[in-house]
Amino acid sequence: MPATHHSSAPPTPRTSRAKAPATPTTSSVPPADAGAPAPERSSAGDVPAVGRIPVLDVRPVVQHGRRPAKAVTGETFQVSATVFREGHDAVAANVVLRDPEGRPGPWTPMRELAPGTDRWGAEVTPDAPGRWTYTVEAWSDPVSTWRHHARIKIPAGIDTGLVLEEGARLYERAAAGLSGDEGRERDVLLAAVDALRDEDRPAASRLAAALTPEVDEVLARHPVRELVTASDTLPLLVERERALYGSWYEFFPRSEGTPERPHGTFRTAARRLPAIAAMGFDVVYLPPIHPIGTTFRKGRNNTLTPGHEDVGVPWAIGSPEGGHDAVHPELGTLEDFAWFVEQAKEQGLEIALDFALQCSPDHPWVQKHPEWFHHRPDGTIAYAENPPKKYQDIYPIAFDADMDGLVAETLRILRHWMSYGVRIFRVDNPHTKPVVFWERVI
Repeated sequence: MPATHHSSAPPTPRTSRAKAPATPTTSSVPPADAGAPAPERSSAGDVPAVGRIPVLDVRPVVQHGRRPAKAVTGETFQVSATVFREGHDAVAANVVLRDPEGRPGPWTPMRELAPGTDRWGAEVTPDAPGRWTYTVEAWSDPVSTWRHHARIKIPAGIDTGLVLEEGARLYERAAAGLSGDEGRERDVLLAAVDALRDEDRPAASRLAAALTPEVDEVLARHPVRELVTASDTLPLLVERERALYGSWYEFFPRSEGTPERPHGTFRTAARRLPAIAAMGFDVVYLPPIHPIGTTFRKGRNNTLTPGHEDVGVPWAIGSPEGGHDAVHPELGTLEDFAWFVEQAKEQGLEIALDFALQCSPDHPWVQKHPEWFHHRPDGTIAYAENPPKKYQDIYPIAFDADMDGLVAETLRILRHWMSYGVRIFRVDNPHTKPVVFWERVI
């Protein structure tokens, strides 16, 4: 179902000199004013792509709409825009949020965020994950314009008959736009029309009958909108709550061994999951679980002379047993990992895997894809370093020789682990990979 949207305050149509009366919140998207030539249509479908009212600087926006803004299900956020028009007529605006099926939800009235700034905003709340869109619509508000003038002219006795007749005709237009099942609302407006034309009543009484809360409520749901103009349609990616926050527990399965077998496995590590869940964690984050290389393996305290018992650095990924799509033999098998993921799920926990796009010198990529690495003048592959620190057991990736191949392999690896139920990845050193790489992968 489309989302339920709300505004933090009633929308206030604005004139250039004075405030028009506030309009209560509304329900469904009203039609654009009839009778005008058919305008060019935007992707929003029912309003002009380029129209009469300026709608500028819509936010949130990422890379001018090239990438989607993000929210999570149930998260309320503000959509804002600069909206104004020339002269003294009132202007108003609203947000239309469309769900992943393209269905518009109830339109959300916008209000001017600070008087005189022309900056309008409204809060919306998507209620399901998926790729949404949102559009800001701005429009001229003839009813609020008339009300502003009538409140000045009627007490002053200026053009009384003309002013009241103008209001009656506007209300008739609003009533004519109502559907057959909105008879009660139509009666409210037509009663106001009769009052405005009742010459047996004082002018002030005729005007007051057109400004009742009941009339306000109907016009808020079914305003008369003229010169309706839409912003560009902008993308919104709505994800599940865990994409916004979660409590992570970093967990080395190899530390959950037994006296008989000090190196832990997925089977022995699963015994720790209930205690992790009991502490209130949402996510169990596993550092790399892949085979670890032996070339230049580091020992304790970063020594280059490891002992027989030293198991190596998990981020030195890859050995003859496999690379990023394999598990360390000491931890178990892929089937054991799948079982571990299910055990975590039974405890209300998710598994997050470390995705470290780097290799040990023993990784299969080193032989199959030497172009994926930096080569020094002597022909050797450059290891990772952050002077004075040296990581002789890790080869960083060079992206520019074969970006297509690296993107394809990254997608294969991620989808491989997704097939085992993983939906969260912790990316190691993301800032050392090109932005265009992440754009393509994402």
